Amino acid sequence: MSRKKFKFSLFDWIVLSLFFVLLCGVDLQAQPRGRARDFGIEVGILPPGQWNSITDVEGVLVGHTTLVKGDSVRTGVTAILPHGGNLFREKVPGAVYVGNGFGKLAGSTQIEELGEIETPVVLTNTLSVPVAVEAVVKYTLGLEGNQDVRSVNGVVGETNDGWLNDIRGFHVCEEDIWQAIENARSGPVEEGCVGAGTGTRCLGFKGGIGTASRKLSENLGGWTVGVLVQTNFGGILRVNGAPVGRELNRFYLGKKILSRELGSCMIVVATDAPLLHRNLKRLASRAILGLARDGGFCSNGSGDYVIAFSTHPDCRVGYELFERVLSVKEVRNDHMSPLFLAVVEAIEEAILNSLFRATTMVGRDGRKVEALPIPHVVEICKKYGVLNWSKTLPPGSRN
Repeated sequence: MSRKKFKFSLFDWIVLSLFFVLLCGVDLQAQPRGRARDFGIEVGILPPGQWNSITDVEGVLVGHTTLVKGDSVRTGVTAILPHGGNLFREKVPGAVYVGNGFGKLAGSTQIEELGEIETPVVLTNTLSVPVAVEAVVKYTLGLEGNQDVRSVNGVVGETNDGWLNDIRGFHVCEEDIWQAIENARSGPVEEGCVGAGTGTRCLGFKGGIGTASRKLSENLGGWTVGVLVQTNFGGILRVNGAPVGRELNRFYLGKKILSRELGSCMIVVATDAPLLHRNLKRLASRAILGLARDGGFCSNGSGDYVIAFSTHPDCRVGYELFERVLSVKEVRNDHMSPLFLAVVEAIEEAILNSLFRATTMVGRDGRKVEALPIPHVVEICKKYGVLNWSKTLPPGSRN
């Protein structure tokens, strides 16, 4: 049998190439994604921790459950554990600060009253708060040693992902909450369109989960501050001071963004510094300044909450304590300022990481939210001279 020789024209090669691209699911317009620092955006003057993550605070664990189903389910769960033991038996000191209270933060009043956190902190979508609270309570009651417990203060925060997600479908279930808690690990944290950030929007682009940390030098205490954010708020994006939102013509009240307000931002702050409720609340209040640096302004419709806790072992509160008076050493007021700066810088960078790591997403009713165009952002940052400060600023100007 004779073999025929086939000759491919240029047109044939183009068609064949496009076929394989579509077959493999490759996005021809895909842009390289990474964290802000991967593109030369160095926020602030303090150095990050090993992973530049909330998990740089020793003992802190993070887990996600991501729900992407069909063309309309774009949601999930993120769980933050202050330590891997029985939190109800070994509570951590905590505090809540409200930047703008348009939201549903379950468990906040008991934290405010007692200054303690006794369950994992769970983030999800607005209408899934009730099922998340029930799941957290059941998880806590099921832990060894909690057989006689009759009251649990489940801590659950939210943002509304209903633009991309079929939020009225109540797709998050108890198993999703338990999975996020059980999957919680130390080390690098997945960011962007994952967990509770799967369906969120931020500052005109696709939002998500972001994290960052700052490590103080030994002469400043040697403590670490780590943060995690669920970004779903509006404003006028600034990147390291550069007016990116204005340059891209995408910002609140701009022509390309509806004037309807977007919300919200959930912020979790962890530190190994010995702090109790009062100074944790002071630390939490400074986190809002980091949000403002990126262009957020706590609009009327935005639920901007900060949950802060300390993992310092001497500050833990045992469930069964027989001492009438507690004696705990705490950082003095005069030494809080470095921690304040650390949380502001970490929040600013964590929000940027949520944007840089997020990818374009299509969801409910075919709605599409574009990812931050990183190449354009880098060019704008070059224009304003805010890239690679460790190389361009004078020696000694950064720690």
